Amino acid sequence: MMAFCSPITRGNQFSSLQKKAKRARRSQRKFERVSSQSQHLRTVMAEKLAPEKRHVFVHNDQKVFEWDQTLEEVNIYISLPPNVHPKQFYCKIQSKHIEVGIKGNPPYLNHDLTSPVKTDSSFWTLEDDTMHVFLQKRDKGQTWSSPVVGQGQLDPYTSDLEQKRLMLQRFQEENPGFDFSQAQFSGNCPDPRTFMGGIRSGQ
Repeated sequence: MMAFCSPITRGNQFSSLQKKAKRARRSQRKFERVSSQSQHLRTVMAEKLAPEKRHVFVHNDQKVFEWDQTLEEVNIYISLPPNVHPKQFYCKIQSKHIEVGIKGNPPYLNHDLTSPVKTDSSFWTLEDDTMHVFLQKRDKGQTWSSPVVGQGQLDPYTSDLEQKRLMLQRFQEENPGFDFSQAQFSGNCPDPRTFMGGIRSGQ
């Protein structure tokens, strides 16, 4: 014998489903709102803790390059000479060495890197009149005093400021719901790469 639900029973079931669907929609909207707020906070904090300005390496009163760094990367910016076809420029990135120049001429830069990089995720581009070299640090969180060995090292005070900024970047990355942009260190700043057992895996 077939069983039939009464109109009242069917109505109650339908009402219950409507309520569940409404609660699910509210939960989804709340999740999307919290996710959006969290993403906005991460963006704001990343901007606050980004390098304020590039470091400049000058030799014989001539600017050789500018550079900056984050927890994961080092960026080198080289002003290009005029009237040279873009295809004439080259950049060779090895794990511990970099060479930059114009084909058929002595290299403009030919130096060992301060620390090893990941060559498979390092690259270079030409942007208007600038060569941008993007170096992916092999050791995330390591503070570089210069992109290359023996050239343009930061003074101890500036190097300490860099280390503090990278340490705050690490705190911000591992605790995205908090604002570390105004945090201060008393005494020496710890090493962002090794502090408290090192950077968490997957970060």
